[in-house]
Amino acid sequence: MATDLDGTLLRSDGTVSSRTRAVLAEVEAAGVEVVFVTARPPRWLGALTDLVGGHGRVICLGGAAVWDLGAGEALDTCGFAPDAVAGLVGDLRAAVPGVALALERIDGPVFDPWFPPGEPDLPAAVRAVPVEESLGTSGSTAPVGKLLAVSPAALSSTRPGDVGHADGADDDAQQQLFARVRDAVGERAHLAYSGAVGLAELLAPGVTKDAALARWCARLEVDAEDVWAFGDMPNDLPMLAWAGRSFAVSNAHPQVLAAASDVVGHHDDDGVATALEDALAAIG
Repeated sequence: MATDLDGTLLRSDGTVSSRTRAVLAEVEAAGVEVVFVTARPPRWLGALTDLVGGHGRVICLGGAAVWDLGAGEALDTCGFAPDAVAGLVGDLRAAVPGVALALERIDGPVFDPWFPPGEPDLPAAVRAVPVEESLGTSGSTAPVGKLLAVSPAALSSTRPGDVGHADGADDDAQQQLFARVRDAVGERAHLAYSGAVGLAELLAPGVTKDAALARWCARLEVDAEDVWAFGDMPNDLPMLAWAGRSFAVSNAHPQVLAAASDVVGHHDDDGVATALEDALAAIG
């Protein structure tokens, strides 16, 4: 069982209901591997450890890493080569004047000083210089798993990628940002959309939720036809298409609602939990 987090398993305020906690425990007790699949970085995952008995796995950073919640370490990572990051940053600066950039690694981020604030506990050093000046000097040996680009129009918003999703996913400004980013990066990066306003999320070519999930399932010797996947946003579409059975929560993006084989209740009404309860009842 693979599920997205924000907008799917988690409620609008980012919490998990006691009902969802209980059914996840029942699913695990029934012998089903539970895997969270999210665009979130590892530092946003600690509060979820108890959801899967402290031994769960999270495919995070949009597929760039598999994180062990119990051990607090990466089991698998993939990302951009250093030279590729430098080239992408330079081209994005030219294509989107005033753009705010961030580099996400499994061991932490680096932000442009003008990147929208939103995580008060991060050290000031992560915002000390423009991201290109940190390349090769940040002290991290982990690859850049994700490159974030925020349009100048969104610089007054809360942190991109947080639990809120855009209501106007087809807004002209959003589409203009995506068009500029696509033109600038070409085939050198995969552009993902998780619903955050004014944000373009860039992953290394071939890095997607479904690719990471397929690798993990192969490691467990689980076939795609035996996987149920739940999601709500366009970046979930490849994962939903890969899985044997796909579920969209009723609050999902129209593209996801159209593509999923099943639709469950709203994420604020424990739609995923309801589907899992029904499945457990069916098998007795």
